[in-house]
Amino acid sequence: MASHPISRYPVPALAGLPHDIRARILEVQEKAGFVPNVFVTLAHRPDEFRAFFAYHDALMLKDGGLTKAEREMIVVATSGANDCLYCIVAHGAILRVYAKNPLVADQVAVNYRKADITPRQKSMLAFALKVALHSVEIGDEDFAALHAQGFSDEDIWDIGAIAAFFALSNRMANLIAMRPNDEFYTLGRVPRTK
Repeated sequence: MASHPISRYPVPALAGLPHDIRARILEVQEKAGFVPNVFVTLAHRPDEFRAFFAYHDALMLKDGGLTKAEREMIVVATSGANDCLYCIVAHGAILRVYAKNPLVADQVAVNYRKADITPRQKSMLAFALKVALHSVEIGDEDFAALHAQGFSDEDIWDIGAIAAFFALSNRMANLIAMRPNDEFYTLGRVPRTK
């Protein structure tokens, strides 16, 4: 770990964190089997950690017209466009698990247009990338194209909000040089041994 720091900012010790943040991290560790670096690096600023994960959970854990895999596709595609190593690797792993497909995350991160996904999902990702990279150009025709694929206005809000939120996340990860956990690289690629 010393030869490969996970952040250019200080990473707080788990024992010194506020109780609610420590409890959240331990819960994630129990579920995942490790602590994703995003949790300990963002704990550097506890109030921002709380706000970040509250919005993350509101977007990524809600019910709606997007599947969990589709939500992760948005993260992976936009993170690829934003050159965010942490989010491509970490959310690529989550996408592979949710989609039960070891190939999809790499395809979506590099070029969603050539990925083995549905036309509906390609339409979703085209819009997500427009939000992430050219939001000033969004117009009624973008909504019409998504409606034609069966997305509701609320689904479109979700697509845009996820793209926008992870644009912030990508920039923070790049700012602090957040390193992906080694565990993410194989997650969803090889069968679990447990």
